[in-house]
Amino acid sequence: MTNLWTLLETSAAKSPERVAVEDAESDTSISYADLVTSARALTEVMVRRGLRPGDRVGICAPKSISSVIALFAALGGRAAYVPVDAGAPPPRNAGIFADCSIAMAVVASDLVEGLMAAWDGPPLAVLEDLDRGLKLIGPERSAETAVDSSSATIDEVAYILYTSGSTGKPKGVVHTHRSALSFIDWCSAIFSPTTADRFSSHAPFHFDLSILDIYVPLKHGATLVLIGEDLGKQPLRLAPAIADRRISVWYSTPSILRLLTEYGKLEKLEFPALRLVLFAGEVFPVKHLRALKKHWNGPRYFNLYGPTETNVCTYYEIPQKFPDDRTEPFPIGFVCSDDRAMVVDEDDAEVSPSEQGELVITGGSVMREYWNLPERSAKAFLVDSTGVRWYRTGDVVTESPNDGYIFVGRRDRMVKRRGYRVELGEIEAALYRHPRVTEAAVTSVSTDEKGVIVNAFITMADGSRPSLVEMKRFCTEQLPAYMIPDRFIFPESLPKTSTDKIDYQKLRELA
Repeated sequence: MTNLWTLLETSAAKSPERVAVEDAESDTSISYADLVTSARALTEVMVRRGLRPGDRVGICAPKSISSVIALFAALGGRAAYVPVDAGAPPPRNAGIFADCSIAMAVVASDLVEGLMAAWDGPPLAVLEDLDRGLKLIGPERSAETAVDSSSATIDEVAYILYTSGSTGKPKGVVHTHRSALSFIDWCSAIFSPTTADRFSSHAPFHFDLSILDIYVPLKHGATLVLIGEDLGKQPLRLAPAIADRRISVWYSTPSILRLLTEYGKLEKLEFPALRLVLFAGEVFPVKHLRALKKHWNGPRYFNLYGPTETNVCTYYEIPQKFPDDRTEPFPIGFVCSDDRAMVVDEDDAEVSPSEQGELVITGGSVMREYWNLPERSAKAFLVDSTGVRWYRTGDVVTESPNDGYIFVGRRDRMVKRRGYRVELGEIEAALYRHPRVTEAAVTSVSTDEKGVIVNAFITMADGSRPSLVEMKRFCTEQLPAYMIPDRFIFPESLPKTSTDKIDYQKLRELA
């Protein structure tokens, strides 16, 4: 039976000596045969320390070959892996591990002390010292018998990815082998991977972009090239690494592609191997996409859309050429093969294609639930008259017969201002039309005296700080009066989350 473990096992049987994973920072690599052998050995250690099918295994370590081994070792024990941001505060990571009741965790040695100090659960101990600067920690448990790694059913939980919650407490998105494989199989059909491909792994493992990064290449006997956090955010080093490592499939957020375009000196390098550029996670301003295509004009480009809860559920291939005067972002496009979509109003009634409404998704790639949050899970789904569950994305879209779904904005980023409904993302799109604006983000705050105040955070290409009059005049040419921001703030850079998205929470605090 196929599961995420057997994807690796099958490729190793076909091409044991091929390089499975390559670390661009340490310049080390591991073959398929050695990856399987190392993962099996770690699974045996975990089982000897009490790992049981259905358990959760935490992973708190920087991205490396050893952390890839760790997540496959968890899958090999028929457990689910729970990756966290190794750079996050220890109390946050300890809280995540406690929330899903980990049986054990693979932790970088220098992070163990902080994690254990923040732990508020059954006593943790260092169960085993592992190679490559890792330790296995967890509660003491009795040993189990051997586990048949290939016997995991596709409805068992494969991984839990924690995302920020509106209450301030992270929530765990539960994906099974079935939902992961649905997405991976779709990627295989659309992107036609081969053993010659070299996939970037730019996203951290706690970010949902990593699912494509890890499993699509390893399913096809290709090579996964790990891009560590330091390298991944230094465009002057990253651009040559993409060229020198002969990356053929690149996948990241648009923010990283913008940094590469502006600061990576792409014009001085050649990228003959690059055949696919995939981006997801946020809107890609067209002027930055156009600038990138001037340097990388050979690859096919895809806009991939989907919250963590759905993997990727829609996609749109960017035309090779598009009008120079286009300023509107490209659509999120068409539904992936194993999913279905519907657009509904506030009463959950389906709207006509030209009307705005919330996008809801059902199908193979959708999560099972939020971990240990039954009420939140129930609210996350619309259940229709036939009993089908549709995940509520919270994203407002319209539908076009030629372009599929067009993203309008987040439902929770719509505000009422002067009697009008305002989508903050529309203001951001207008600000990006300014020739010197490199990044723009808009937040709002409600006040008793002045109603909704709109704050625009902007970085300029030349580091300048335009006057309020200049920015107001520009916005008057782009937006109706009720959408013009009240304040313009010019930080040196916009704060980012660990997954390279604009950190709106920090911006609201700054405002």
